[in-house]
Amino acid sequence: MPPSPEVLSAEAEAGIGTRAGARGAVPGGTATARTQGRLLSVALVIGGIVSLQFGASVAVLLFPRAGAMGVVTLRLVVASLVLLVVCRPKVRGYARGDWATVVAFGVALAGMNALFYQAIDRIPLGAGVTLEFLGPLILSVATSRRLLSMLWAVLALGGVVLLGRAGFDGLNLVGVGYALAAGGLWAAYILLSARTGQRFPQADGLALAMTVAALLSLPLGAFSAGTALLDPVTVGLGAAVALMSSVLPYTLELLALRKLPASGFAVMMSLEPAAAATAGFLILGQSLGWPEVVAIGLVVVASAGAVLSGARR
Repeated sequence: MPPSPEVLSAEAEAGIGTRAGARGAVPGGTATARTQGRLLSVALVIGGIVSLQFGASVAVLLFPRAGAMGVVTLRLVVASLVLLVVCRPKVRGYARGDWATVVAFGVALAGMNALFYQAIDRIPLGAGVTLEFLGPLILSVATSRRLLSMLWAVLALGGVVLLGRAGFDGLNLVGVGYALAAGGLWAAYILLSARTGQRFPQADGLALAMTVAALLSLPLGAFSAGTALLDPVTVGLGAAVALMSSVLPYTLELLALRKLPASGFAVMMSLEPAAAATAGFLILGQSLGWPEVVAIGLVVVASAGAVLSGARR
């Protein structure tokens, strides 16, 4: 059983305090370093969210060339190759539990990406991300023991419902099912990413997990897309999707989860629908009305409230 998110956060924060003390910090320096570390983690999460959603918009444009499963395969294979080259993770010296964690992380990555791409191949990007977000939202409520966290989660849910209100009528039910299933694996991804970050240095665990995900998706992608995966233009666009949607956001989130508790991180994921709506507007030409703008404001407030509450704690 993995340690609780609160324990993971406390251990990460204790590490900051130890390093600050070794440098001869004055009284109060530990608190300052802790706050700076939390703010940096927030910036990492936001950067990952923006990159992920704009990458998803580019992926939608690539579907006619290789299909949803083909794009997933390109994304995971390219991402795993990049991470293996950059990180050069060691494969010796780890216990069986470490490998079980990284394999489970890889399975969650493969399943989450495959299901989500199948969803946005059938329903609009904003609606797909809104439905998928229900997984992290439920996680945020389940892992938090504070009434205030429940308030932020409810506020985020209100924004999510408002954001998707106009787009939920007449949705493809299969696409809805894929999005909801992807949300469940998204919640698993958050917990497994936190645990992997504790067991493996830097982004080594992510590189190994991405390799597992790529190996799992490769047979399905090859069967679905065939020779389209060998087209230079398709491969180039797939590489761009991989960098924007896998390498950058997952690395940033993995590093952020070393400082943020899983409950606060999950509520911050409420920015995903807002980022998806913005990316859909800029890349796919999907317009935004006043309800969507208000919804974006609600989820931003909920995310900021969750982070500030965690800092005060």
